[in-house]
Amino acid sequence: MKTEESLKKVEYQVAAFYKFLSLLDEDIVLIKEELSELAKNKEIKGTTLIASEGINGTVCASENAIKQFIERLKQLLKISDIDVKYSWTEKQAFRRFKARKKKEIVTIGLKQINPTKSVGKYIKAGEWNEFLEDPNSVVIDTRNEYEIKIGNFAGALNPHTSSFREFPAWVQKHLKPLIEENPSLKIGMYCTGGIRCEKATSYLIEEGFSDVHHLEGGILKYLEDVSPEKSLWDGECFVFDQRVSLDHELSPGSHTMCHACGLPISPEDLKKPTYIKGLQCEACVNKYTDSDRARFAERQRQIDEIMKRLPENSIWPSS
Repeated sequence: MKTEESLKKVEYQVAAFYKFLSLLDEDIVLIKEELSELAKNKEIKGTTLIASEGINGTVCASENAIKQFIERLKQLLKISDIDVKYSWTEKQAFRRFKARKKKEIVTIGLKQINPTKSVGKYIKAGEWNEFLEDPNSVVIDTRNEYEIKIGNFAGALNPHTSSFREFPAWVQKHLKPLIEENPSLKIGMYCTGGIRCEKATSYLIEEGFSDVHHLEGGILKYLEDVSPEKSLWDGECFVFDQRVSLDHELSPGSHTMCHACGLPISPEDLKKPTYIKGLQCEACVNKYTDSDRARFAERQRQIDEIMKRLPENSIWPSS
């Protein structure tokens, strides 16, 4: 939890939000245009995805601008409340604002899955530890492998996916046999902000699973509500912006990003001989051609030149 003194040192607030609800094409066009105009006028940056199943995004700006953005968003969606997780940063977490129309706000690739009709039972952050320690529960991390690698809840099952599209196949191959052998097990799932695990519960219910739960607000809400002394979270939480990861205080963590492959890099990774800034990390050392690396090198040169001309702490540096 941020103290009043620490908040004086930061300039930007970050808001991560989502809402599953039915939207018509004309609604999507209006929301996209209105939010883009507001973002331009209030110097708000970030990404907002809009689809027929709802809205999902993360934005960064001054606290007052973020407040106006969320209020306008609720007006446009005709709702009184929306799931928002807040954090703070000394630097702008995004380079620009983008609002995009998508087929899904979190892509599982199955048209029949509809979280507006059915989802699992919510577990409040303050009750999550009890669920984790319940011997009659099985907990699943619905995030991707590279996210889980830098932080997780000990004992949670790792589906070893590289995208959410792979999750249904893992369920059929691994989770279904597990529950058939242990039908009394309660299923609990979690993700970064709550959206992936919520959609995952909708899929499980569609597949006939019962007693399905998910962490309300995801890891971000857990880190906000649960003190480090009582926390069962281990490591940092990956986020999809320039900060790369957050610690338990919801402050930028120790990870940076490889701008060749886009995966997070730990301080230890930076010391490895395979790491070359902007060109490669250990995860992608054998992934690209010489011509690719020549392009990466030129891009990194241009980024370095831009960074020299920018005011200090204006954006997160490229790694």
